[in-house]
Amino acid sequence: MNNSKIILLALLFVSFNFYAQGESMKEKREQIKVLKAAFFTTEIGFTTAEAEKFWPVYNTYDDKQFDLRHQKMKSYVKRMSDGSLDKINEKEAKLFLAQIEGTEEELFYVRKRFLQNLRTFLPAVKIVKLKKAEEDFNKKLLQQYRNNGQKN
Repeated sequence: MNNSKIILLALLFVSFNFYAQGESMKEKREQIKVLKAAFFTTEIGFTTAEAEKFWPVYNTYDDKQFDLRHQKMKSYVKRMSDGSLDKINEKEAKLFLAQIEGTEEELFYVRKRFLQNLRTFLPAVKIVKLKKAEEDFNKKLLQQYRNNGQKN
């Protein structure tokens, strides 16, 4: 399994964990947004004009993908954890798989539109730096999550 799939699975797990915590999830998500903004600003080196255009676009994208994951994935997680997978037949499994693939496709197109939008005002070098900054931030977030889990 490559690193991006591992990170995606870890983020989904963290997202589901946040979802289960209700109101505190919103607080944690806001904390993460603040940390992410500081990290990206440092790593990417936006000009003032770029930052003014970037953050509204990024926040809209981030909110869309978060909402999509939580709207759709909530039902998937429930289905996977309620024991019904042990009784699922091939036809139901194919339908379930198609739903999961559809959600993944929607996430892909949200990301694709986001990158196309960025290209209208950011140089390609900074978009590539953004990709790296996202991966680095997610790794640090996952490591922090792991470290906090070991302390408990």
